Amino acid sequence: MAIDRRREAAGGGSGRQPPLAEENGSLPPGDAAASAPLGGRAGPGGGAEIQPLPPLHPGGSGPHSSCCSATAAPSLLLLDYDGSVLPFLGGLGGGYQKTLVLLTWIPALFIGFSQFSDSFLLDQPNFWCRGAGKGAELAGNTVSGRWGDMGNWTSLPTTPFSTDSWGAAGNRSNNNGTYGGDTPPLPSPPDKGDNASNCDCHEWDYGIRTGLVRNVVSKWDLVCDNAWKVHIAKFSLLVGLIFGYLITGCIADWVGRRPVLLFSIIFILIFGLTVALSVNVTMFSTLRFFEGFCLAGIILTLYALRIELCPPGKRFMITMVASFVAMAGQFLMPGLAALCRDWQVLQALIICPFLLMLLYWSIFPESLRWLMATQQFESAKKLILHFTQKNCMSPESDIKGVMPELEKELSRRPKKVCIVKVVGTRNLWKNIVVLCVNSLTGYGIHHCFARSMMGHEVKVPLLENFYADYYTMASIALASCLAMCVVVRFLGRRGGLLLFMILTALASLLQLGLLNLIGKYSQHPDSGMSDSVKDKFSIAFSIVGMFASHAVGSLSVFFCAEITPTVIRCGGLGLVLASAGFGMLTAPIIELHNQKGYFLHHIIFACCTLICIICILLLPESRDQNLPENISNGEHYTRQPLLPHKKGEQPLLLTNAELKDYSGLHDVATAGDGLPEGATANGMKSM
Repeated sequence: MAIDRRREAAGGGSGRQPPLAEENGSLPPGDAAASAPLGGRAGPGGGAEIQPLPPLHPGGSGPHSSCCSATAAPSLLLLDYDGSVLPFLGGLGGGYQKTLVLLTWIPALFIGFSQFSDSFLLDQPNFWCRGAGKGAELAGNTVSGRWGDMGNWTSLPTTPFSTDSWGAAGNRSNNNGTYGGDTPPLPSPPDKGDNASNCDCHEWDYGIRTGLVRNVVSKWDLVCDNAWKVHIAKFSLLVGLIFGYLITGCIADWVGRRPVLLFSIIFILIFGLTVALSVNVTMFSTLRFFEGFCLAGIILTLYALRIELCPPGKRFMITMVASFVAMAGQFLMPGLAALCRDWQVLQALIICPFLLMLLYWSIFPESLRWLMATQQFESAKKLILHFTQKNCMSPESDIKGVMPELEKELSRRPKKVCIVKVVGTRNLWKNIVVLCVNSLTGYGIHHCFARSMMGHEVKVPLLENFYADYYTMASIALASCLAMCVVVRFLGRRGGLLLFMILTALASLLQLGLLNLIGKYSQHPDSGMSDSVKDKFSIAFSIVGMFASHAVGSLSVFFCAEITPTVIRCGGLGLVLASAGFGMLTAPIIELHNQKGYFLHHIIFACCTLICIICILLLPESRDQNLPENISNGEHYTRQPLLPHKKGEQPLLLTNAELKDYSGLHDVATAGDGLPEGATANGMKSM
């Protein structure tokens, strides 16, 4: 009966006004984007208002729904960058495109140096009172001097208390097996009197393990009562990265990738070289914040430019090559430190290679994809001609007629979008939030696994060496990237992310639960289990956890770059990278509080992995798909089932088009024939 009334109303009803609920032109949020090209204008709540159909553009398209404008949109040929513009330019086969990709790889080496510099500049060495001799080292060294810091997101625990006061308590805690966590709990700190006696000195000698003769800690005696300043210095770079990702991402979507990249290069040279001239730790920490801010701008813009240069089948490979180049910087960093010997020389040597990037001002162009997506067709035309000239291409290769269509659109005004526009979407907002949580969890729980593995270094002599620690972490990251290449090739982005998140969750839960059970059974003499069995299991789970969590963090960032529209790609990348920065920040926070709350920290992230496993199923698959160019494209980037439907099987979830056809039936039945002439129940004019 409801369907008959709807048909009568659509064929020429009584003309009475519809109710003010859903018949007044509003649609469910999922249908707003689908209805916009037919004359709908997106409203603030994701709905659509009925608008007169504008005259069709010569290109045959309707209004540009993502910009909320009633004017005709540009030709679909120009908006289909991967299908028309990129093939016209030769894809990645053009020599100029290959040169630009190479130029995005080279700075990854310098970025790798900067990201892992904290492990050397701020490593807390063994120390003893000058004049007491090196034999007094055991009375004054620190746990942090033995564990160190494994990089910008693999920070290992540090604490300012002496180890000789902790030795007996630590052994008791490790032997009784009463602790249910993945590692023995750190014993309570020594009495203030004992700590004061060890720190009752005015001049110190240091045993630095990182190949340097002097670092930041030894220069300003950041030990004992001043040890907390080391953690603040570690905060500064990470906090600068977080703010840099958020701010430079928004700016890059508004003014372009190239200006943000070039200004970030200029200012990182200024702040980075000034860091080497710091006169106190306060100046050092402040300048490191600004260095991190500028470094974030370089990382983010290069990542976006790399993605936007590539065709669909090459994006992941090109990104992984850049990751391997950054890891080369991580592997070369100890040799660089041994060569420099002084932290100031090392800092200057890390920053000086960015001088070469000043040449990018004249050789690196703006992102053509971003110019086309924001309808800056005048600049896009000049850049296309520049590409064809560099690649020695003839105009006859323009089979699809990109240049003639571009000539018709030169008078258009640019339409730029800010990342805040994503709040009014439905699917796009959900996808970005899910990837932010994945990134936060992956980078955050990595520290828990690293802390657990290094907690057993007393029983594993190999882990007592700084270089063994450092290269163990680097090797795990390298193996993770290699595995990611294979897994993503066969399972895709979503399947690979799901697999690595499941591995992370299993490693975490087994470490928290199974080791507790082993610890209880090891108390019984006839159980056949010893503490060494528990330690081996803990180390094995930690390695698996670090391996999988590194892949989760890296793949989340790449996934976001693919599913975020070009007009807001840097803003979306900034959100996910900033979430990763918050995950990294948990490591120095736990260190600053002397490992208090570490076990709860691990439990919280373990619970987050379970939530992420469910949320990953909501993401779309982006393998071999064209990049979305505007908000409307990104909103239609909905998920597909993990397994394809069988032939003839009816899917359980309707598509947007099916929802548009069948929405509002019940409202029509209750409202009677109160629809205006020529309108349908879902608020769209009948064609």
